Amino acid sequence: MRPDPVEIFKAQRPRLLRLGYRMLGSRAEAEDAVQEAWLRWQSINHDEIAEPAAWLTRTVTRLCLDHMKSARARREIYPGTWLPEPLLEEDDDLREDNLTLTLMMALERLSPLERAAFLLHDVFGHPLNEVAETIGRAPAATRQLASRARAHVRLDRPRYTVHKEAAEELTKAFFDACRSGEASRLAVLLAEDAVLYSDGGGKVFSFPNAIRGSDRLIRLFQSLSRKYSAQMEYLAPATIDGLPGFISRIDGPPQTTTLEIVEGTDRGDLHHA
Repeated sequence: MRPDPVEIFKAQRPRLLRLGYRMLGSRAEAEDAVQEAWLRWQSINHDEIAEPAAWLTRTVTRLCLDHMKSARARREIYPGTWLPEPLLEEDDDLREDNLTLTLMMALERLSPLERAAFLLHDVFGHPLNEVAETIGRAPAATRQLASRARAHVRLDRPRYTVHKEAAEELTKAFFDACRSGEASRLAVLLAEDAVLYSDGGGKVFSFPNAIRGSDRLIRLFQSLSRKYSAQMEYLAPATIDGLPGFISRIDGPPQTTTLEIVEGTDRGDLHHA
């Protein structure tokens, strides 16, 4: 009995959605790519497809590569720093590959082809010759793309893992220190090379450029405390893209904050979205 094309697609959809999100950094855009792949899947002769999973992977990857051309153009005029869409714990269907927000940001610095080669080969485990066919490059060139991407991404791998209970205590302590504006409490929690990235999507206030160094961050949080301490509300701890964080509000819509932690302290990559 010939497999049902609808059931084949349904079985592949979660993996395709993860691939689309890792390529594009947006769940909505990933869903659009997978939906377009579904429409194309419906219109073909399935008897001619020897490997449905490979066909669907190629289709979604190429749709994402096409989309990234226009997406990158849009991000050149984006208001401030663009961060990948944060995924909370309930989005585990997109997080089986264990890539964190820090690594997603590292992927943003890759070319579209490097990103595709790295994700397909290193993260999703596809053979190199299959990856080469998918992205339309020779195997040798594809190997070089994946190798370059691997070198960049390796530099950004998280260096410390914190148990959930300890992470929640640390993120709450960080929020309380920010709300109080006490320099001594902030200094204990921030690494000297701390970096803050924020993304308001052009809808809420954010800082257009990364803010680097614990001294500058302490002054920033002191200023925010003087202006907004009474409006700062801690809503809940959260695991966001595999990293500890929390959901809070400052007299407006909820926002997420993610912390990268090293040796029991905040490492320095703070992500606000």
